[in-house]
Order: sequence, then structure tokens, then C-alpha cells
Amino acid sequence: MDKKFRRNVSVRGSDDFTNIKLAAPLRHAAGLLGIKAAIQHGLKEMGVVRSMRALMNMNQNDGFECPSCAWPDPDKPSRFREFCENGTKALADEATTQHIGSDFFKNNSVEQLSELTDYELNKFGRIVEPLVLRPGKIHYESISWQDAYALIAKELRKLNSPDEAIFYTSGRSSNEAAFLYGMFARAFGTNNMPDCSNMCHESSGVALKETLGIGKGSIKLEDLHNAEVIIVAGQNPGTNHPRMLSALEKCKENGGKIISINPLEESGLVNFRNPQSVKGMLGGGEDLTNIQLPVNINQDIPLIKLIIKKLIDLDSESGTVFDHDFINKYVDGHEALMNGIQEYDSNELLQLTGVDEDKIDEAVQLLASKSKIVVCWAMGLTQHKNGVETIREYINLLLLKGAIGKPNAGTCPVRGHSNVQGDRSVGIMHHVDAGLNDRIKEHLGFTAPDKEGFDTVGAMRAMYEGEGKVFVCLGGNFLMAASDTEYTAVAIQRCNLTVQISTKLNRSHLVTGKAALILPTFGRSEKDMKNGQLRYITVENSMGRVRQSRGLLKPASNRIKSEPELIAELADTYFEGNHSVNWKAMGEDYDLIRQQIDNVIKGFENTSDNSKGSGYYLPNNVRDLDFSKLPNGKAQLTLNSLPDHELQENEFVLMTIRSHDQFNTTIYGLDDRYRGVYNERRVLFMNKQDMKEQELIKMDVVDITSFYDNTKRTAFKFLVIPYNIPKGNLAAYFPETNVLVPYNHFADRSKTPISKSIVVRLVKTKIG
Repeated sequence: MDKKFRRNVSVRGSDDFTNIKLAAPLRHAAGLLGIKAAIQHGLKEMGVVRSMRALMNMNQNDGFECPSCAWPDPDKPSRFREFCENGTKALADEATTQHIGSDFFKNNSVEQLSELTDYELNKFGRIVEPLVLRPGKIHYESISWQDAYALIAKELRKLNSPDEAIFYTSGRSSNEAAFLYGMFARAFGTNNMPDCSNMCHESSGVALKETLGIGKGSIKLEDLHNAEVIIVAGQNPGTNHPRMLSALEKCKENGGKIISINPLEESGLVNFRNPQSVKGMLGGGEDLTNIQLPVNINQDIPLIKLIIKKLIDLDSESGTVFDHDFINKYVDGHEALMNGIQEYDSNELLQLTGVDEDKIDEAVQLLASKSKIVVCWAMGLTQHKNGVETIREYINLLLLKGAIGKPNAGTCPVRGHSNVQGDRSVGIMHHVDAGLNDRIKEHLGFTAPDKEGFDTVGAMRAMYEGEGKVFVCLGGNFLMAASDTEYTAVAIQRCNLTVQISTKLNRSHLVTGKAALILPTFGRSEKDMKNGQLRYITVENSMGRVRQSRGLLKPASNRIKSEPELIAELADTYFEGNHSVNWKAMGEDYDLIRQQIDNVIKGFENTSDNSKGSGYYLPNNVRDLDFSKLPNGKAQLTLNSLPDHELQENEFVLMTIRSHDQFNTTIYGLDDRYRGVYNERRVLFMNKQDMKEQELIKMDVVDITSFYDNTKRTAFKFLVIPYNIPKGNLAAYFPETNVLVPYNHFADRSKTPISKSIVVRLVKTKIG
């Protein structure tokens, strides 16, 4: 690397301990503690009036969509009941009254700031003017918008090939912004459009498309309320999707049962104290999980195979356990599955799961008599080498039960960021879609490239090897979200220019290319006015519904821009106003963008009108039991191999997890009250017996190391905490442990990083 341009920046920040305090894990979620935490956070960041005004308009039909998770809103939301603790934190975080600009950076170099923790960086507040970090400099300076656009255009024109540019997207952007961004990348000449889906639910999309013909879930919100059984697998809704707990509560009130499949017993699935009900506030709340199956990390496939084997035995006796009419009419591969599963020994499968057989039998008896079954899942299933196969095995169970394409049954991949599904729907993808390219030519007048682009893993490698030279990020914190943090940092620093379209400071603003830009943008809650008119955007929730979102708060500064407008102005600058697309006009009038979305993207129709109120659902072939695009025109049962974790002596399988005080890479605070950890993030959850065998005691300090492809990776200085986790399994927070995840080890076919099953060793270390 050219040392002239490599700044002395830290990719880790401070690893000093922060006076940890421990308590017993909570046995319930939300309740008065949740209300207290939400109010405290909101008041601290926004003040009383601003907090109440924003919260009463969040997730409302005439308001703005929560900037946090993608959980759907009801058709008729209550004015006072459609936000949760984490949504409040996300809102307060973006609507904070704390602001920073060029004066802040005059006094704080990127080198100094990089020594801080991610939590400390986030607390500085909103960025309120465009900034540039010039080659060889360590302080950001103010720059005009037009000069920023000109700098990007200059660097893009210098490239030998359009494929030396990479356009990354996070899941917070709107449909309008993502559509313009994707079309600009294609008009520029590349399909290098990695996005955050590559790192989270890509495995879901691949598995669902292979088996059911669409890379999205099949249920609607109301289906959860009357399901007979909901399986929650590899997911912690109490922290990651708190409003989901209300849907689970309704299911239980209607007589439904819940099976939780997860190495950790999470508080939100033990008991939910709904802060919007008397029972939740003054009573004991609702016990949610009926059956908890604490499966070993990444051993879901043997667990579901064992369940299916036991169901086969019951079906052979009665012929009523599986839906044979459904299978005969809609499903392909039944005979192969029945033959294949008999090759597995039940005792060996049981041993792999680590679950008591009595508990598994209890789940089998429940599933045998029910047909309205929903499977919900998140990163605990997707982020493994066999993530695609794991999800396909769950789909096998649903297909055998006929629990697909009917009310109160089906698939529910619970997406993370608020519009990550919408980004993909409107064209953010590195794959080539010939039909999409034809419609682009017809309606936008240019020829889109027909060469597959880089996904996230490909983008990291390309930048590292000098094939990626300009890196533009529409939101997100790429450095800390991606796997293999140190490798990713080197890759980013080898770029000529990195551009971050952001609201707040994060580590990706400090570990940069030779030159760097920060382009500040509106938050979801802020009022977007143009020529006296209030503009709105649209988003797609986790269940495929598109609806409007319009902010109401005064923007943090008059020097920030909306994402659609700044993307349009950048494109207009690059093409010098001479292109088949009138970029500038679309940046001013979002209805023009939506008209082109309707023209170019399948399923979108009259979006400006149809997205009003509760919005409209995009087409979903599974809901119509239409599998015509799959082999033999049927849904596919699949054969999936067992996971292969051949652990050596003193090796463990580590999964990365979130604390309760974070959303993705954004750290709101240092507490994880559900797990009983306060004022510290550098902790390692470990089985007590494993601790004894490793001669470790509570609060010992260890380094965690992984060793893949002759490369040693280390996460330094973690406090060992005894916890109820299966033997041989470990858990620790990301992004602190992303450094352990090798960039080139990922799920087959989806390339999702193996962040939930990293083979590691522990090295006890001394402090002082």
C-alpha cells in the first residue's frame, strides 16, 4: 500500500473495559423497564415536545416509517401504540439535537476519533454539512455540494472501467433513493451493487427462491395472529424486532403455541409484558414460548430432520400427519426426501442437536396435530456455510404439513433494516435480470450492463486487490458491518475515493480511501420540502407491503439533502445534463421516480396512489399457490446435508449476537439488561462446564482467535461470563467480533458470512 495515503487510524477503537456490572438475566421483556428506557433515551436526545410529536406520528398511515426494523404495521395503527423501545432509540438517534460539522473536525482528526469506541462516535450527533477528507490530510473540511459532486464525477471518469466503481446500499434508504441509485450505477455502466442483504438475509432469498419461487416470505401480519404453531428459529425478537412480540402475544391469546429454537433462551420469548395493556403493565404478562429447544449452534438441520423422521413414523400409522393431497398437487421431490431421510440415524441426529429427546418429542406431538404453522427466522439461520440448506430444511417441514399458501401458515424471514427488502425489490442487486434490462431500455432509454457485478464479498476482494477504486455507500457502516474487519479496512484504504451518504458519524468515515466524502442526508423523521411542497418516500416492509412515509420534524440543517435529490444531482453532474434520464427533474419530483418504478419494476403499480394509507402488497406467487416457474411447476422438497464442524481439542463454535442497546452496527448504549450485562460490550458468554474445563473463572480476560486458511485472526480482551448456553458454544457481540470472520468463508450460493458459526480458541491473558 502507498504509505503516503495510509492514515494512522484504528479499526478497533478503544478496547478498555468500562466498569462492568452483572445481574441475573431478565425473565421478561418490555414492561415498565422498557418504557423507562425508551423515555429516558428519547428525552435525552430529542427533548419532551420533539419526542412526543415524533412518536405519535411514527408508523402511522399519515406519518413516517420507523427507521429501525422492517416489522409491518397493522392496517389501522393506534396513535399511541405503534412504537417499541428499540424504535424509540432509533428515532431519537437520528432526530437528536446534537450536531457536528466542519468546526468539530477542525478540532478532531480522524486519527484521534478512531481511538474512540463505536458507542462514543455515535453520540456526537448528526452531521450537518458536506465534508471532504483530502489525500494525505487527517481533518475533514467543509465542501460545497456541487464541488463534492464534481469530485465524485472526476474520479469516476478517471476509471479504466466502470467496474472499478462499487455502489453499496444499506437497508435504510427509500424505494425512490434505491431505485435512482441502482439506475445511476447501471447508467454509469456497472452492476457492482453489493448491499446489506448480502450480509444478512441473502441465504433466505436463495433458499426461498429455489424451493418456492420467490425470495420473500409468504405470510401477512394477520396470519401470525391465528396460527396454530409459530416456530421462532435463530431469532431474538425481544431485542431485534420488539413489535413482533405483540403478534406472538395475539397468537397465544387465540390458542396458538410457540416453539423457540435457539442456543440461547431469550427474555423476549420467555415472557412479554406488553406496555400497552393492563396485563402487561400491572400483571405477569404473557408467557410466550411453550417449547424451548436449545439447539447447538448450526445444528438446526439435524434437529428438523429428526423431527421429520418422527413425524414420518406417526404418519405411517395414521396417514393424517402430512397433507398428502397438498403434496401430490403442489410439491415435487417427496419420494426422494422420504428415501433420503431414512439414511440418517436418529440417535446420531439427536446427539448433534444437543437437545433432550423428551423436548423434541413434545414438539413432534404438537406439530403432528396442527397444519397452520408459521416458521419465523433471522440471522441465526442465515449466517452459516450451510445457511441456504438450513432454511430449505425448515421449508421441507412446512411443505410436508401443507403449511404453505394458505391463511395463518407459511414462511416469515424477519428482515432487519427498515427497507432492506424494498431496496432489492426496486433493483439493488449485482445479478443480471434480462427482463429488467429490457424495461430499462424501453422506459429509461439506456442500455444496462449485462455482466454480473460484485456482491459484498466480491467488493471487499476487489478493493483489496486494487480492482475497486471508487467506493460509494448509500447509508450504513460498511467497515463494521462486513466480515473480516482488518481485511476490509485495508481494502477500503486502497480506494482512491470513498463516499459515505450518512446521517451520523461512524468508523467508516474514519477508515477511508485516499480521499473521502461525507454527504449528509435527511433522517426518516425529517420534513422533506421542495418549492413549498411536502415530499414523501415509500418503503416495503418485511411482508411485502409498500406504503408512504413522510417526515414532520425540522431538518437538522439547511445544508443537508434528501437521498433521492442528492443522488439525482450527482447523476446530473456526472452526465453533465446530457442523458436519456432527466435526473434533475426526478430529484425534485418524487412522483416522477415512482412513475418509472411502476414502469421498470415488476409488481409496482400506480405507487403514488396505491401506497397511501396502509399501502398495497406486491405480488407473491406463494400466496396464490403458483409454482409455475419451478421445475415441474411445483414447490421443491430438497435434500440437505448435515453441517460439518470437526472441532479439535479446545475449539468452540462462536456466534455473534446483538446487545439490547444496539441496532445492527449502531450502538445506543452499553447495557444488555435482558442478559444481565451492564456498562460493557467486550464480554464472552460461555457454558459453566466449558469454563471449568478451560480453567477459567468469571471475569477472566481472554483473547478469542480464529484460524482459517493459515491466517490467525484475534479479537482482543473479552471478559468471560458464565451463561446458560449449550456446551461447546460461545456467544459475543458484533461488530467487536466481526474481526474473527474470514472474508472468504461464507454460505454456499448466497455468500452470506459465517458470522453465526465461527470456530475459535480462547487464550487467557493478563491485564496490566
